[in-house]
Amino acid sequence: MDYSFLTGRLLEKVDAFFQSHRDERLVYHNRSHTEGVVSAAMLMADHYKLSERDRFVVNTAAWFHDLGYYVEPSDHERRGAEMAADFLKENNAPEEDIAAVHGCILATRMPQNPGNLLEQIVCDADLFHLGKEEFPEKSKLMRKECTFFFAKNCDKEAWRNKTIKLFQTHQYHTEYARTHLAEKKQANLKKLIAKAEAAKAEATAPVEEMPVPLPPGMVPPAATKGEGKKDKSDRPDRGIETMFRISSNNHQRLSDMADNKAHIMITTTSIIISVLLSVLLRKLEEYPHLTIPAILLLFVCVVTMVFSILATRPTIPPGTFTEEDIKERKVNLLFFGNFYQMSLQEYAKGMEAVMGDRAFLYGSLIRDIYSQGVVLGRKYKLLRVGYNVFMFGIVVSVLAFVVASVLVAR
Repeated sequence: MDYSFLTGRLLEKVDAFFQSHRDERLVYHNRSHTEGVVSAAMLMADHYKLSERDRFVVNTAAWFHDLGYYVEPSDHERRGAEMAADFLKENNAPEEDIAAVHGCILATRMPQNPGNLLEQIVCDADLFHLGKEEFPEKSKLMRKECTFFFAKNCDKEAWRNKTIKLFQTHQYHTEYARTHLAEKKQANLKKLIAKAEAAKAEATAPVEEMPVPLPPGMVPPAATKGEGKKDKSDRPDRGIETMFRISSNNHQRLSDMADNKAHIMITTTSIIISVLLSVLLRKLEEYPHLTIPAILLLFVCVVTMVFSILATRPTIPPGTFTEEDIKERKVNLLFFGNFYQMSLQEYAKGMEAVMGDRAFLYGSLIRDIYSQGVVLGRKYKLLRVGYNVFMFGIVVSVLAFVVASVLVAR
């Protein structure tokens, strides 16, 4: 049997399948995952020095083992095995090869139960990622995919517990996988257990009340029965932190956009000014009627450039703070401009005060976002002036050139 020819036909078949079958929900069980399984299977095939026929069986099973996800996700192993059998029959492969490939694919069903070395290799290749550095990212993709197909069974905590159970019950079947993957797999399991314990502790930890300052003269309302026992969901700490993080990221992106817009205007006006100074101004003696339009265009470009530079020009505060500022919670230590002139010891002491005071911490975050917003407002105002000057100035300058040329032509 010409297995090299069959392998070529196999690659053509699989490539055509992936080209014609696309499912955006398959963020894990897709071509990337399949290629990873094939690579791991061939790595073990080389280690065990498999014959050409056995390599072909393992290779074919690895390519087809998850193609059934595109057809019938709930029973993808059976559908993948059937697709592999159809391909092999079309290419007149021996019955024993068809049966071997069929057995390798079905052996990947959970719980795995391989019956020979070829099936063991395919099973270990399918779960190769359990003992790799990239397991956390792979797990996130699997949970995301699970959410697309079976949303009700894939919340974060349940998924983590299910994954821990998989780790605890799974064993690699080949000596190669046990030697090269078992240690990292155990480390991944420890991280999962630690996260599960941390989440459990957080869920049962008492929530500290944060006092809310009242306006002068307002009397706090009397506590009602059971008011002291608040559910954790009443304190949206994670929501607050997410809000601060998203706001800060949005401001940073808007700042980057403003800088890019300013750089575009600076570059554009620089080119125009260079052309005016190097070419047109030298020709004014020959074309004196273009003097006013040229000077007007030069003025427009210079003004636009000035406003664009002002929009990107940094303003740096003194870079110092005092103990009084810390006590009165006036300083924002999250912005480098308030501490870059201070020593590390002084800054560390100030940050410890911030971290030890919840109100001070949130106040610093509020000041930081507010300061970013003020800077953004100034940038965009200057940019708007610069763009308006450039837009209307270019129109007026072009009209001036046209009028001058028409008048001379007459």
